[in-house]
Amino acid sequence: MKKVLAIAGSDCSGGAGIQADLKTFVAHGVFGMSAITSVVAENTCRLLGQQDVSPVIVEKQIEAVFEDIGADAVKTGMLPTASCMKAVAHSLRRYGPSFVVADPVMVAKSGASLMSPDAVDTFVREILPLADVLTPNIPEAEALAGGKIEAPEDMERAAEAIQKMGAKSVLVKGGHASGDALDILYDGAAFHRFRAARIPTKNTHGTGCTYSSAIASNLALGYPLPEAVRRAKDYVTTAILHAPGLGKGSGPTHHFYDLYRHGLPEKGD
Repeated sequence: MKKVLAIAGSDCSGGAGIQADLKTFVAHGVFGMSAITSVVAENTCRLLGQQDVSPVIVEKQIEAVFEDIGADAVKTGMLPTASCMKAVAHSLRRYGPSFVVADPVMVAKSGASLMSPDAVDTFVREILPLADVLTPNIPEAEALAGGKIEAPEDMERAAEAIQKMGAKSVLVKGGHASGDALDILYDGAAFHRFRAARIPTKNTHGTGCTYSSAIASNLALGYPLPEAVRRAKDYVTTAILHAPGLGKGSGPTHHFYDLYRHGLPEKGD
């Protein structure tokens, strides 16, 4: 069985963060593990508070995983402080996992900041160069690359600019745009576009976490990057389409819709 580690914050309402990561891993038939960076009190409507885990304990969690079970891929999510990022970067350099998918979680769906402003430079310096795939949404890509993104060509320019900062590849997600849900992957040599019809729904809590974890799962399962992204996009689109309608705000998606109906997919399907 392939093994995937998520390094991210905990969402007590179950729709995002570590909880979404672990559900996604299960849905893909990989063994999921976690290193929790922050305990976040949030629901579908608002963020009530958070308590960050000390960088020492974050690093010890990662050490515990790699000295025993190991990981075929790592996904990073919420890294709330510069000291946390440095601890994670040190661990990733130490253990050298085959794949690192980095989701630059900056803001919660409620609008609350999940990354301290002074940590953005540290993210660019410490985490971004370790990413095999960086998965910013449009606001995050604007913050990292600078400049406004208003069209697919802007997404391509941002992806290329961010890739030149050190990430091996960059997937700019178009969830914040209008029209079809278009995501653009730049692998350093070519652009790949992934398009799906936009679903009119408020239930998108944790979609970024879910998408990046699905990519990490598919990379661990042996799919080449463009196929891993395509499969991950299909998965998250299905999860959004069949969201269970929980909560009063931006509700969670249905991580297990396909699994409940069809079982685990066979590699090559």
